[in-house]
Amino acid sequence: MQDNLPKSIKDNIKLEFELRSSNNEKFVGVGYPCFDENELYSAIDCLLDLRISQGSRTNLFENEFSNYIGTKYGVATNSGSSANLLALSTLIEAGDIQVGDEVIVPAATFATVSAPIYQLGLIPVYVDVNVETLCIDTSLITSAISDKTKLIMPVPTLGFLPNMNSIMNIAKENKLFILEDCCEAHGSEFEGKKVGSFGDLSTFSFFVAHNITTGEGGMIMSSNEKYEQILRSKREFGRIQSNQERYLSIGKLIDYDTRYIFSMLGYNFRMTDIAASLGLVQLKKLDEINQSRITNAKFYDNMLKNFGNYFSSYKDNVNYVTYYGYPILIKESAPFSRLELCLFLEKNSIETRPMMAGCLPDQPGYENLNHRISGDLSVSRLIRDQVFFIGCHPHISKEDLDYVESVFTNFLNKNT
Repeated sequence: MQDNLPKSIKDNIKLEFELRSSNNEKFVGVGYPCFDENELYSAIDCLLDLRISQGSRTNLFENEFSNYIGTKYGVATNSGSSANLLALSTLIEAGDIQVGDEVIVPAATFATVSAPIYQLGLIPVYVDVNVETLCIDTSLITSAISDKTKLIMPVPTLGFLPNMNSIMNIAKENKLFILEDCCEAHGSEFEGKKVGSFGDLSTFSFFVAHNITTGEGGMIMSSNEKYEQILRSKREFGRIQSNQERYLSIGKLIDYDTRYIFSMLGYNFRMTDIAASLGLVQLKKLDEINQSRITNAKFYDNMLKNFGNYFSSYKDNVNYVTYYGYPILIKESAPFSRLELCLFLEKNSIETRPMMAGCLPDQPGYENLNHRISGDLSVSRLIRDQVFFIGCHPHISKEDLDYVESVFTNFLNKNT
């Protein structure tokens, strides 16, 4: 979809954008949008058309993103969190899982992996993660399965990858469904196949900090037509999905306007066309954005080689990892704490984040909820206490990277 803005408007937008961008404060951060004037053109064109709710731009974004991931369908939502809730609700509506069933999840992950599981009356089963990948330890999944287990929910944390072949085999052997939470892994590939195309369903987030963004937004991917129809209905109040005539007789409703026939309980999780207009431009940049993140991550790899006595870094030399962030583990033998280092980095304008929620069942809002823990979660708790991540954002320049290295060096000179 091409924008129809006059050149005079575009020129003014570009000048103003460049002026404001040049005045931004220097900050080596984790999450801000990789926008240029083209996203602004697209959004303003959408506003001038007055087509701002879910419409043709959303449909086009769904089609283009599903083609990129490699699924038949994409159903856009207002957030990645909503996408998880809607995907799980769809599995319940389809009769494939039911209230009280168990869902296997990694213990070290973000809150909205498990939150909708609890909210829908399902039971999370927390499994430890692999210390080398930050993702669910597939060798521990089988022992976590019970008669109530119906679903595995793998999460490619920060774009790193679990062993999807193992997960697919375990699911097949045990007749389990797979919902991939790929909210941090846009474009990551396991053995040449994009994550999000393995499972029965998958979810993505387009939050402002993620590899591409619509500000807020998400999408659910599937190649199952039944799921797609339920997703579209539940996303929009439970409205009937009909390609028939405008008026339909169903049950007690006679010749009723199909826009006001509701076949199931639903939500309002629609994406706006304004958000989709941003996503359409962002998607064209995704591969380039990811390559820049990988380049920056390689710089950090080399940087940490000089400090190997104190840190362990994470990398995958086989698969394609898209680095939502760059994780660093502080060895327990280091003569400084994570807090000391992070405070020093923040003081010097380098943003840091802990590893999401750390060990999720240890969170105060989760520890007393109904879940099951399989194993001792020792790696997840190590990650909770010793790992943090910094940005490898595409707009971080070579000068910025050198600055990061100098700050690390300065800290270590003072503390070792």
